[in-house]
Amino acid sequence: MDNCISNWSLYSPLVLKKLYIVFLFNITVPPINGQIRIMRNRNALLNLLFISFIIASLFSCGVRKERTLFNAPSDIVTDTIKQVYVVNDQGISDAYYKIKVNDQLAIRNVQNFEFGATAGAGNTNSSSANSQNATVGNIQNILSYPVDLDGKVNLPAIGKVEVLGLSRREAAIKIQDIYKTRLLKEPIIELSVVNLKVTLLGEFGKQGNFLLERDNTTLIDIIGEAGGISKTADPKTLKIIRGDRTNPELIYVNLNDINSLASKKLILQNHDIIVLQPTKSAATSDKLQSLNNILQPLLVVVNLAVLIFTVTR
Repeated sequence: MDNCISNWSLYSPLVLKKLYIVFLFNITVPPINGQIRIMRNRNALLNLLFISFIIASLFSCGVRKERTLFNAPSDIVTDTIKQVYVVNDQGISDAYYKIKVNDQLAIRNVQNFEFGATAGAGNTNSSSANSQNATVGNIQNILSYPVDLDGKVNLPAIGKVEVLGLSRREAAIKIQDIYKTRLLKEPIIELSVVNLKVTLLGEFGKQGNFLLERDNTTLIDIIGEAGGISKTADPKTLKIIRGDRTNPELIYVNLNDINSLASKKLILQNHDIIVLQPTKSAATSDKLQSLNNILQPLLVVVNLAVLIFTVTR
């Protein structure tokens, strides 16, 4: 409650303006003799309800929660978090991603850009089977090839290569050596897993899915790619949802503290969901603005009626 009350200073000008309009319900224009006449009790009661509703909206801590996705009981730690706080810690995962079944591998030879051509350009070296299996990847539209259930990827000219359980670098070196032995002269193979992604939601420059194009991609890398955080973001409320969706690991990060950067928990993993909340003042301001859009026309009409009533008496 203290955190909510502290926001009063941020809103006092806005609230005073609104209360001034509402108070016009209660107080009429002073007559010539200088006496102030008070409206009937029923009108005063109605006005009191309006004022109470506005103040309740102002101090409500639940306003921000309504605007935030994937709320958890442990989110309360964002009010006091210093650096990084972990709920349901599942340890530090291997920093180097291991290729799995159904991964999509985009492969190209840096020495020959026609190798690993885009889907639009076609690939004359691919067999018909490879053409059916190849799909358009998300990195520069390079053709990508699926890792089959047997842990192998079927590549042009060299056929199936087992890559299951290898890191991206290990798979690239293995494929490079095979191409060098059988087909290409001094190839330099680049390999990307184009289905690895994280999801950014909330107060970022851009929301959506972002690819993990390389190993050891950090939270700061992705925030930079998303255009930073918005002006209304609360840097203390960043949350990473990781792992099993039925029992996820929750990682809370205070972006205000530079020491947070040292945490290895900020190395992102496939399917991480990153959520950033707005400040309480921004959330409440939006709530008040919505309320104002509803009440303002009504207040103008009633205020005009009060003035006409006062003048004609």
